[in-house]
Amino acid sequence: MRSLSGFPRVAAAACVLRAGGVIACPTEAVWGLSCDPNNADAVAHLLALKRRPVAKGLILVAATEGQIGYLLAGLTAQQRATLADSWPGPATWLLPHMGRVPAWVCGGHATVAVRVSGHPVVSALCSEWGGPLVSTSANRAGARPVREAFQVRRVFGTGLDYLLPGKVGVTERPTPIRDIMSGQIIRD
Repeated sequence: MRSLSGFPRVAAAACVLRAGGVIACPTEAVWGLSCDPNNADAVAHLLALKRRPVAKGLILVAATEGQIGYLLAGLTAQQRATLADSWPGPATWLLPHMGRVPAWVCGGHATVAVRVSGHPVVSALCSEWGGPLVSTSANRAGARPVREAFQVRRVFGTGLDYLLPGKVGVTERPTPIRDIMSGQIIRD
């Protein structure tokens, strides 16, 4: 499949992110909300839209393992191979962050949830952006995630700064989350 990186809508979404905005985009299973993980105001806006407490933490999504290489340092060869075998794709892993991510992303936990996405829109957006982005389902806390753009507009209205068009992937449910250190399934 041809890369979408550099396409006008992907470039526009990246500009909105650079300006501190919150965008919606399709992911592997549901529509997601994204923002700059290093911008405290953008993350606060995203959390307010979702009505989600910062203590729960957020997922970082990337286009390649190289974009999150700083989070892979310190993992064993076997752990890195496990990650490589599951990415790109709909697999989210909890990784020890060793203070390398802001507290508003990890929620004060010693781990951060990370995924290297195989979804063409997410991958193109992270490539255009040049690194990982916050990614969380586009729904209010406790509500069902949405699979259609019109539902995103209905839930968030003008609270979003941009909606990047596209279709969600074929995965029926949000990605499973596993802990790389223990192998434990946190979300199935």
